[in-house]
Amino acid sequence: MELDGALGAVGEFGRSQRRLAAFLVLLQVYVACQSMLIVLVGAVPQYHINQEEIPASRDELAKHTQFTDNFTSIVTEWYLIKQEAYKVSLVSSLFFAGLLIGNIAFGPLSDKLGRKPVYLSGLFFDVIFGYAAAFAPSYEIFAMSRFIVGIMNGGMSLVSFVLTQEYVGKSFWSFTGSLTNLTFAVGIAVYALLGYYIRQWRYLAFVSNCPGIFFFLLSLLLPESPRWLYSQGNTIEAERVLQYLALGNGKERLTIKLKPCAGTMKTDESAPNVLSLVKHPVLRWRTVILMYIWYVCSLVYYGLTLNAGELGGNLYLNVALYGLVEVPAFPLCMFFIEKPWSGRRKTMTSFLIFAGFACIITMLLPENAGLFFSPTSLALCGKMTVSAAFNIVYIYTSELYPTVLRNAGLGVCSMTCRFGGILAPFVPSMKSLNPSVPFVVFGISGLSAGFLTLLLPETLNKPIAESIEDLQMPKYQSLKSKKAE
Repeated sequence: MELDGALGAVGEFGRSQRRLAAFLVLLQVYVACQSMLIVLVGAVPQYHINQEEIPASRDELAKHTQFTDNFTSIVTEWYLIKQEAYKVSLVSSLFFAGLLIGNIAFGPLSDKLGRKPVYLSGLFFDVIFGYAAAFAPSYEIFAMSRFIVGIMNGGMSLVSFVLTQEYVGKSFWSFTGSLTNLTFAVGIAVYALLGYYIRQWRYLAFVSNCPGIFFFLLSLLLPESPRWLYSQGNTIEAERVLQYLALGNGKERLTIKLKPCAGTMKTDESAPNVLSLVKHPVLRWRTVILMYIWYVCSLVYYGLTLNAGELGGNLYLNVALYGLVEVPAFPLCMFFIEKPWSGRRKTMTSFLIFAGFACIITMLLPENAGLFFSPTSLALCGKMTVSAAFNIVYIYTSELYPTVLRNAGLGVCSMTCRFGGILAPFVPSMKSLNPSVPFVVFGISGLSAGFLTLLLPETLNKPIAESIEDLQMPKYQSLKSKKAE
């Protein structure tokens, strides 16, 4: 039988799959704490320099600087103020650069070596270098540790997302994908809560990293992805994993006999790799469009946050709000992407267009527009819709690629996403040309990505391709699929 049919017999979202998915979804709390670490660990407290001239050396700066807030950070540890202030942003950029490398490297590796070993390796070194950052004796070691954490965190979280999807039936991909992103948003709020009670930055970094040990030890018990095993032609191991899931679901041992995957029957050809995304015409155009959509999602997400004004008040409350504002995106996605009249494509198009209009409307708002139409309120609303688009694009992308290239495709798309995040802070400098230019850039980007999404095929209630050969079937021949009958 086919793999999807076997999963149906085992139970697409039985007790075993629910436990596995819940565990990997909860991992996002740890991922969020590591991703947001620099927001509090690199926070700049109020300070006073008790002399008129700014000291030239760090030692002199330490003698004449007094910090007044009741928390510590790498700023207070190494006096990263004035001419040294750029080093805080540098650490953040290094982390994003690490995410970029992790997304590029871990996707193809997990497609070739397997989901579980690559995921475990990434999580192990993520924890090790997380502790290295917490105990770093110097700024240089801290920065390098955060760079390596970025590589491991970005790659590991990408593979764990794919692993979560491949444990369950395709009809539950939208649910587990949305729940993963929801948990990440909650993880940001959890990190803000930790930071509120732990004001010493080394203790905060240490405590935030500790859950990684728990997740690593339990991850050793995870089975390999049955979809990956099947796509590699290892039907015996795939059948064994499916039988393990069936037993956990309370069913008797099933006699599961999978027929060989189409892509593994040709042994004279090289295995699929990242270059296959370029060689195959259908995958080539899908990848180009998806790369642009991922890039815009990141660009508009950070652009709205940076351009709509900063929230005043408590630092920890602000961090929590920027996480919790994404929570409503989960029910919105779950409602729309499962409806036949909207699906993945139309829903993501709508959210991206709304975010684009949010940027343009922000540009036109008067200063005394009121609470509900203030730039800050519109920014939070826009961030919610872009978060929804981010949520959908993870699910949508994983459904558009065959199993043998799913991680590679997600990795390449995530790479362009990081470029968007890196470039977003530089767009506000275009205000020197005209105050409206940044909003025009973000608005046009959101609108263009929304309309380009319409060129992709709808994947709701459609079968998942396991191999590149599956794309030769009529329903995979063009970018735009036929309308459902």
